[in-house]
Amino acid sequence: MEKLEYSNIREEIYFEKLPNGLSVYILPKRGFNKYYATFTTKYGSVTNKFVPLGQSEYITVPDGVAHFLEHKMFEKKDGDVFEQFTKHAANANAFTSFNRTAYLFSCTSNFEENLSTLLNFVQEPYFSDETVEKEKGIIAQEINMYEDNPDWRLYFGAIENMFKDHNVKVDIAGTVESIYKITKEDLYNCYNTFYHPSNMLLFVVGDVDIEKTMNLIKENQANRKFDEPTEIKNEYIFETNEVAKKESTLQMDVSTPKVAVGIKNNESKLQGNQLMKYELALDIIFEYLFSKSSDYYQQLLEEELINDSFGYELTIEYSFGFGVISSDTNKPEELKARLIEMLLKARNLDMSEEDFTTIKNKMLGSTIKALNSPENIANSFTRYKFNDMNMFDVIKTYEELTLDDLKNVLPFFDELAITSNVVLPHDNK
Repeated sequence: MEKLEYSNIREEIYFEKLPNGLSVYILPKRGFNKYYATFTTKYGSVTNKFVPLGQSEYITVPDGVAHFLEHKMFEKKDGDVFEQFTKHAANANAFTSFNRTAYLFSCTSNFEENLSTLLNFVQEPYFSDETVEKEKGIIAQEINMYEDNPDWRLYFGAIENMFKDHNVKVDIAGTVESIYKITKEDLYNCYNTFYHPSNMLLFVVGDVDIEKTMNLIKENQANRKFDEPTEIKNEYIFETNEVAKKESTLQMDVSTPKVAVGIKNNESKLQGNQLMKYELALDIIFEYLFSKSSDYYQQLLEEELINDSFGYELTIEYSFGFGVISSDTNKPEELKARLIEMLLKARNLDMSEEDFTTIKNKMLGSTIKALNSPENIANSFTRYKFNDMNMFDVIKTYEELTLDDLKNVLPFFDELAITSNVVLPHDNK
């Protein structure tokens, strides 16, 4: 077991790569009364073309398999896994994102029992034709629910406008049409390929006995048989920053129009420290432009172009990246024009050294504060690690970042990369 020390934030983390390839990280938090663990696979909704484990040819599975698989993992032949967690006073959950699927629990007692349950249910799949068919109706209802959600349609509509071929433009759950094509064999192919321990990361945080916890994990894994780790072959699509569609409008049951302006990254091939520096620089620029403490935000508010619903999201991952700024507004065309204008002006950044330092210190403070949250630590650490980054290097990277470094990311703000999506009330013309 390797001990990794980060003296600047007074943290230490213990790591071991098990013989089956599983990466295990334990972060002791003395005095914390909550335990938290995530068991995550580097597999999400954007991956649908790959070579299954033990085969030689690429296959394409229907959209939505990763999310479907997440649902099915909780159902076993002898009952529902949630009952086991409830029995030991734990809150369990799972989520599927564009590029990973995580299973997790939190508890204040019975930690070892709950950790064993987490390992056991994720590594003991059970799929039958009958239960797969039953799940299709459940997920179809979930998809239809999101289709009726204006904010969801606003957000995903902007993403759909950006991308031509990349699977990120498809809803994480897939479509009603695609999920009805999913078979038990699809689930097993995806599970056997992407849920191999060598493609997964287990992260434990809390006031744990380090040796005892690691031994529990090692004994659990030693009792299981897995194929030898092999390189996973899946197809990545890299697009230029030119959007597929410049604008779109839809009408829904809303009382106030909604506007989203999206901006697309170019190719997104960065990993490791290069990616970390790139996304932190963009974070600072977006905070400068769109945070509620910015001059631009105050101007939009005073002109009654936005309200409290205003916000932005920046996502930069391997093979795709984008930013989305959105708000409810009574002046949709005017707000859309202003947001696009702001993004284009960012290419000639007028940020002062004082503003840069203020924003950087604010975001650095938020990063340090987040280290008090077990949930944030576990999920962020995994996301960074899957991109060949270390979450605990973020503070150092922030500290070393200069205003000149921001100039390197300004090509992101390209007119070709911008799109908009507007949701209008049904009676709006």
